[in-house]
Amino acid sequence: MQKIAIEQIPGRASLAPVRVGEISIDEAAIARETQYHPAESAGDARYKAARALVVRELLRQRAGQLGLAVEGESNIEASIAALLERELEVPEPSEADCRRFHAAHAERFSEPTRLRVRHILLAAAPDDAEARDTGYRLGETLITQLSECPERFTEFAQRHSACPSKDQGGELGWLAPGQTVPELDRALQHLATGLHARPLASRYGWHLVSLDAREEGRALPYDAVAERVRHSLREQATRRALRHYLLALEDDIGLQGFRLDEQADGSLMQ
Repeated sequence: MQKIAIEQIPGRASLAPVRVGEISIDEAAIARETQYHPAESAGDARYKAARALVVRELLRQRAGQLGLAVEGESNIEASIAALLERELEVPEPSEADCRRFHAAHAERFSEPTRLRVRHILLAAAPDDAEARDTGYRLGETLITQLSECPERFTEFAQRHSACPSKDQGGELGWLAPGQTVPELDRALQHLATGLHARPLASRYGWHLVSLDAREEGRALPYDAVAERVRHSLREQATRRALRHYLLALEDDIGLQGFRLDEQADGSLMQ
């Protein structure tokens, strides 16, 4: 089996060859896995892919040691699940822990601010400078007209918008954070109610936006979110336990050409 010399990654040691116990992780396997690990650079994506395969192989070999391994690629995940159910010890958070966590992170368990939004999308690709310039100038013209005749918003949406919402007069309804394209989502959080005075850019073009109403978020009492709090703490505890477990397996089984970093558990839980 071919061994891989992973390219030098800024801030990381060179990783080659990679062996887990007596098993080599080859270049083809890492290349196939890389597509599942988007990152800012190709080097980081390959590093994440190699890490995921190392974690999986450590767990597969440990399952084999305990007689939990089942032949066949489709059964490996079942073997790993059985292994973790047997060996991973995750403490259950106490009621006091949950209440302290809620008090310290109340914003995580709040109802989000909601915005009632209408928009008109003037489509233009990010790399089409002419279309974006034309779209922006059209947007300015339409905003001027809407400032004088707000009741024409539905008409303009039906005539000019490239968004399916044009059939509803540009209505997007009530939006919580994260429910629209990120660049528009960020801009919406800072808008005053009413028609915004200039077109807003996104990867899809220009948006003419009317913020018709805002409902501010509110903190929720502990009793209303107790299960969410408990789940968050349990997930944190699982990550910590899994990280320690993997590092112990690294020492026991042996790992060459690679070191599991402190985020090793993330490879499994993605």
